[in-house]
Amino acid sequence: MNIRAVRAIYGFEMARTWRTLLQSIVAPVISTSLYFVVFGAAIGSRISTVENVPYGAFIVPGLVMLSLLTQSIANASFGIYFPRFSGTIYEILSAPVSPFEIVLGYVGAAATKSIVLGAIILLTASLFVPLRIEHPVWMALFLVLTAATFSLFGFIIGLWADGFEKLQLVPLLVVTPLTFLGGSFYSVDMLPPAWRTVTLFNPVLYLVSGFRWSFFGQADVSVGASVAMTLAFLGGCLALVTWMFRTGYRLKS
Repeated sequence: MNIRAVRAIYGFEMARTWRTLLQSIVAPVISTSLYFVVFGAAIGSRISTVENVPYGAFIVPGLVMLSLLTQSIANASFGIYFPRFSGTIYEILSAPVSPFEIVLGYVGAAATKSIVLGAIILLTASLFVPLRIEHPVWMALFLVLTAATFSLFGFIIGLWADGFEKLQLVPLLVVTPLTFLGGSFYSVDMLPPAWRTVTLFNPVLYLVSGFRWSFFGQADVSVGASVAMTLAFLGGCLALVTWMFRTGYRLKS
């Protein structure tokens, strides 16, 4: 493996984060803090507990997951789209760097940014509500696995998009609505039976549920199903990226 190439791509992407610190870190943290103020104060005053967990604490895993998904996709998609837009992608493709090393550099940097952001949001949340983490190892595992998976998904979007507006299309119209409808701010058990069945087809539900279980030991679906759904999506993204590099889709034209 060409470690120097991976480090160069990774270092360049991480340096871009510090150049856009307000957009990359500060803005998501402020937005999440507003969620705590609005949902914790307005709705929390009417819903004291959900499954014996204070409502303010109950929504923390959902809010972290919301930021994690959107930022992972945004970081990775822009990271690979900009070299395509500027034409520097051809220099990377002509260099002695394998597709695996290219993906590792870009996706690793995007996942790192998202994990750091998730940790900052957790620290911020502890200022608003009392938090407990019953399974810290599982919490870290879900955090890393979700960040890596959706960074890879963002990498695919960055290769697919042929304009800046398409970079926002999937996150705004697909991922964010699925996150809001995936039990981020409520328990699936609170829904009518018909809607509960529909929600089980939402893949984000399994991510939020597994992440919430690592905090409070309670979940809407089994932890095994959450891990299996995440790994299945990761496997699908890996297969799609492999096909893109093999065929040169949006890379050589």
